[in-house]
Amino acid sequence: MNPSNPPRFTPQGLIPTAEQRAIQLAQNKVSLVEANAGAAKTTTLALRIGEALARNMAPGQILALTFTREAREVLRRRLMEVGIAQATVERIAVLTFEDFSAWMMDLIDDDGVRQCREARALKDYALQAMDRTGERYAGNVDGLELHTHSLALSRFLDVQQTLKATMALETDVEFLRHEEAAELLDVPLTDYLTTIEYETLRLDGGAGAVFRGPFDATYDLACNLHGGARLAEQFPDYRLVLCDELHDLNEAAFRVLESLIDRPQCYFVGAGDKDQVIHAKLGASDEYLNRRFSERFPKLTRYPLTQTYRHGPHLAYAMAELKQKQVESSLPLRTEIQQVHYASAADCAQRAVAAVRQWKADGHDYDGCAILIRDRHQSMAIENALIEADIDYRTPPMAGYLQRDEILFLRGLLAIALKDFGAVKSEQVRTAIVDAMVAFSEMKFAARSMDNFKQQILKSPDLLGELFLIEDERREGMEASYRDVASEGTKRNVIAALAWLSTVDPALPAATVLSELCTRVQLAATAKRIFVRAYDAGVITKSIDSLLQSAAASGQSLAEFWKAVNAREAFVRRKRDRKSVLIECAANAKGKEFDHVILPFLQDGEFPHPMQPRREEENLFYVAATRARARLTLLSPAEASQRSSFLAQMRLSKSSAAAEAALERNQRTATQPMQPAGRHYLAASFAEKDEVKALGAKFDIARRAWYVETDRDLAPFSRWLKK
Repeated sequence: MNPSNPPRFTPQGLIPTAEQRAIQLAQNKVSLVEANAGAAKTTTLALRIGEALARNMAPGQILALTFTREAREVLRRRLMEVGIAQATVERIAVLTFEDFSAWMMDLIDDDGVRQCREARALKDYALQAMDRTGERYAGNVDGLELHTHSLALSRFLDVQQTLKATMALETDVEFLRHEEAAELLDVPLTDYLTTIEYETLRLDGGAGAVFRGPFDATYDLACNLHGGARLAEQFPDYRLVLCDELHDLNEAAFRVLESLIDRPQCYFVGAGDKDQVIHAKLGASDEYLNRRFSERFPKLTRYPLTQTYRHGPHLAYAMAELKQKQVESSLPLRTEIQQVHYASAADCAQRAVAAVRQWKADGHDYDGCAILIRDRHQSMAIENALIEADIDYRTPPMAGYLQRDEILFLRGLLAIALKDFGAVKSEQVRTAIVDAMVAFSEMKFAARSMDNFKQQILKSPDLLGELFLIEDERREGMEASYRDVASEGTKRNVIAALAWLSTVDPALPAATVLSELCTRVQLAATAKRIFVRAYDAGVITKSIDSLLQSAAASGQSLAEFWKAVNAREAFVRRKRDRKSVLIECAANAKGKEFDHVILPFLQDGEFPHPMQPRREEENLFYVAATRARARLTLLSPAEASQRSSFLAQMRLSKSSAAAEAALERNQRTATQPMQPAGRHYLAASFAEKDEVKALGAKFDIARRAWYVETDRDLAPFSRWLKK
């Protein structure tokens, strides 16, 4: 600590480390905090805000930006936890990039801009854009594949968001053909053309935004700031700007930050972990932390946050070996790292269940346990094993294996053949089955006629079979090429498969029937057309393979398997208490933490996946492993040559020896009393301020409270001393 510049803000409930103090006192124009997972990034930013307040900076001159609303609320809580008065916190602008951008764009927009915060609110606009694309390009552009089913809409919305996050739509393609432009931007031609029509519709041909979906405000602001406009001059006079989770930064958000930092009196502090960059599809890249900031602001200063407060030395040192960087933990906590081996996928699921049971037997609750999978196809065996073990589990909404589109499609075919769609009790699932059948049959419906059919089928489930008899009135008189590439062949295959399925004896083995059904509808080939990217289609194929393996392992007939599937769904959807195991994809667990994390299927070809960038796979494993607080269970093949290479990178034999010594050190330190914070705070009212001030008390601006230094006589202040 610099004795000539001591901290003026003293937080409650913690003694900052030397690393945190350096960030708290940072006076550089641009300060980047390079933090590890669980290193209290948000708390450290709260300390920096507290110091600014203690040095008389007005709350209204501080802006703190996050990427999600959840992160925004966490930062607000941290500000109050370190001792900043709630009334002061409410005056600080703690906003997401999107909310800040929408606020700034309101300065030039009319009040009539519709905010569509959920993707489903964009459905009608996306369908209009597809219609415009068809009208403009049908018959003129080869390879146009326009579909209105849920999978096509979801893919399009993802593509247009990626193009905006990376600012790729600003790429100069004036002299390129549409096919060349789409290839340059690495997106499907249909989605590229639909995005152009969508943006023309959204921006009213250039007149201004009519509506905004997720991330649109940030994109619009970034375009405005770099389009010769002078909106940046109207920004509030922020003297301190902070940003949490800087590893999620993309080009659009970076441009917004640039304009804020360029203000003459503005100082910036941003915190992130380059090893947690996993959202490349949203434009996230470690280039910003590694290079872009340095190029744009060459005088920046970097500060480390090496301590982790989430887990003990054993996991901290293992992650240090994995990422080849310094990671420390001062916690007197033994975070167990258990390695368990399996012989097959079914055995892996049983080992996961055994790990959950052991956790419960050790006196812990199920809700502290999370099974983090590499991708969704891996959950099927685990879900079935948990159901058989009568262990409650939860997944994000409509994310269990029975609610996935490829499984819903097959369930729909079985429901028609067995004339038993009524066995699906959930209206939400029935609607999803209709969507999945339209998608995988590559049928073409007007959105309105499809919505009407869904409403009818909710009332009369037996109408599902009529799905293939509906005539789409919007197709009459249209060119055969419009929304029509191989789809008629797929539809014929599905209808023929249904005719065959209706003759099948329900007493036949389910695995045999399902395998033949998948072949007849050419499900693998359809998946490749629908999902375009080989990786996504591969996930679908693996998911179907898992279903076939499950059917074979059950030994059930087709009729028995159908009943079992619906019984399992009833188990998953039954009302239960909150103490259940979480099954979640690792990518969706960033920013969260759990007492016990189980990582299954750590094998070559699964994690890391050979079709994904190695660096991003390593980061994803790092994110998954560092969610654990007390225990990490790693499930890998019994055959050593098949195990994930990430396990060897952890060098557990080496890191555990050093961790034992660190744990002993931490346990000794934990028994020593904490040093006094240096202040005694007083419970003095506003009316008593002159009295305590006359006695020598000082005022803490951040906490909005009077205090006395510890080296003073406390007797005159006895009636105001806080217990």
